[in-house]
Amino acid sequence: MFDLTGRVALVTGGGQNQGAGIARALAAGGAAVAVNDLVGERAETVAKEIAARGGRALAAPFDVTDLAAVTAGVARVARELGPVDVLVNNAGVPEGMSVAQFREMDPGAWRRYVDLNLYGVVNCCKAVIDGMCARGFGRVITISSGAGQTGLALGVSLYAAGKGGAIAFMRHLALESARFGVTANTLALGLMSNAGNAEVTAALAKTVPVGRLGTPEDVGAACVFLASHEAAWLTGQTIGLNGGNLTS
Repeated sequence: MFDLTGRVALVTGGGQNQGAGIARALAAGGAAVAVNDLVGERAETVAKEIAARGGRALAAPFDVTDLAAVTAGVARVARELGPVDVLVNNAGVPEGMSVAQFREMDPGAWRRYVDLNLYGVVNCCKAVIDGMCARGFGRVITISSGAGQTGLALGVSLYAAGKGGAIAFMRHLALESARFGVTANTLALGLMSNAGNAEVTAALAKTVPVGRLGTPEDVGAACVFLASHEAAWLTGQTIGLNGGNLTS
């Protein structure tokens, strides 16, 4: 069950944190994995780790906000691993991201959140969706956030706008591509273990109903299911992966 042997997966932002956990899990499930990251060294580290465990992986550094770079990167993945069957849109935290109330934000900082979290998703989907539909199989998984589902006073309004936009886009992509054997779903993450220093993390964990923060392994396991043949009847959904912090 949930066997991904013969599939090729592309994980954006796969060089660290949740992205690395997703890449490792998909590889453990049998997929060949292209590890994307804006920083090539991070992508190389995760790809080498997967290879050392007996998996098949390729470091695929490119900027997901640049459509030409995405197109070229996906073409390289196809040449070296095969056409992309599973796309995980995980890249979502701009370098140097900070928390600020909307009224205090410099308008010059707005675009990077939307460019990465919405257009990064759109660019990557554009590069793989035609091939998926033509082959009759595809899995698109976007990693979003509870911030894209509910209002928060934390100072993440533009980040949330990008995440919310991606959730809406995925719903429509799912229905447009469903008859071709392609599914499109979103995981809206809650509080994760990389949220801050140990003191902050411990305090956050107490607010989660299940009593702990999420881990890269939690996200990776969910992605393996969504990428599998067994998830063929699940599409157009936003799934809260949050330890019960936000219920539906």
